[in-house]
Amino acid sequence: MTDVLIRPAVAADVPVVKGVVDAAFHHYIERIGLVPSPMEGDHAANVDGGLVFVAEVGGVVRGVVVVLSEADHLYLDAIAVHPDAQGTGVGRALMVWVEGRARELGVGEVRLLTNAMMWENQKLYERYGYEVVERRLDGAYDRVHYRKVLPEALNSPAMG
Repeated sequence: MTDVLIRPAVAADVPVVKGVVDAAFHHYIERIGLVPSPMEGDHAANVDGGLVFVAEVGGVVRGVVVVLSEADHLYLDAIAVHPDAQGTGVGRALMVWVEGRARELGVGEVRLLTNAMMWENQKLYERYGYEVVERRLDGAYDRVHYRKVLPEALNSPAMG
C-alpha cells in the first residue's frame, strides 16, 4: 500500500479538490443521466468550513473526503480518488481515516449514501462493513443510504 498523508484541505487546495472529484465522478454522468452531486458541491465553502480532507501521495493530492460531524454520527458526504490513483490504497486509507475520525469525535456510527447506479461504490461500502439502511428517491437522484456502527465505540459515553 502506498504511503498516504491525510490532512485538512486549505484554500489553495480548492482547484485540485474540484479536479479530483470531477475526475473520479465524471464517468458516471452518462450512466446515471445526471451530474453526480459531489461534482456540484461548493468546494470552496466546504474547505472553508473545515469539512474537506485530502489524501496526498508523494506531495500530490490523489484523494478527497468530505465529512460532516453530527451529534450521533459522522456523515461521509463524498469520497473521491483520482482515477490515476485507484487501486493504490488511497481509498482504503480514506475509509479507515473516516472511521478513526468518527471515533475521535466520540460518535459510534458513520453514515453515507451513493447513487443506486454506482454499483462499484455499493460493493465497496459493503466490503467495508456498511449496511444498507434504505433506498429512496431524492429529487432526480435514486440513492442508497448506508451506515456502519463502529464496534469499538458501542460503549463510548457519546453513545449513551
